[in-house]
Amino acid sequence: MELITLESDIQVMYITANKFPDDVPATYTQLEQIISDKTERRYFGYSQPNKNGVIVYRACAEILKANEPKLYNIETMTIKAGNYVSIYINNHYEDGNNIPKAFEKLLTHPQLDPNGFCLEIYKNFTDPDVNCLVPIVSNVKNK
Repeated sequence: MELITLESDIQVMYITANKFPDDVPATYTQLEQIISDKTERRYFGYSQPNKNGVIVYRACAEILKANEPKLYNIETMTIKAGNYVSIYINNHYEDGNNIPKAFEKLLTHPQLDPNGFCLEIYKNFTDPDVNCLVPIVSNVKNK
């Protein structure tokens, strides 16, 4: 695990998967089809349990121009700057369990933010590498 800091907030537009994890690949395909501007941009996976404990997964694309969300008629959110613990995966396609395994390990971190989420960061739509992150609270003192 590696500690990293996201220095600034990231504005993203997203589509929510109907069912996690089954619909995640189709949700990314749908997101790519909606975004007509094929400029290189980062993509993200954002997941968090809802109040009923069901995982809600959002396939996200970085907003490069302020008018994009209206142009594509798509929802937006902010990925907050802060401290995260991460595991980098080279070619996540090699093993379909490597992302869940990474998050399973990350979610045991002693400084895990109890209001946190799971975040995947992709360099672009076609890069097979992914950085898996969870936010941590940095003001918790180690005992």
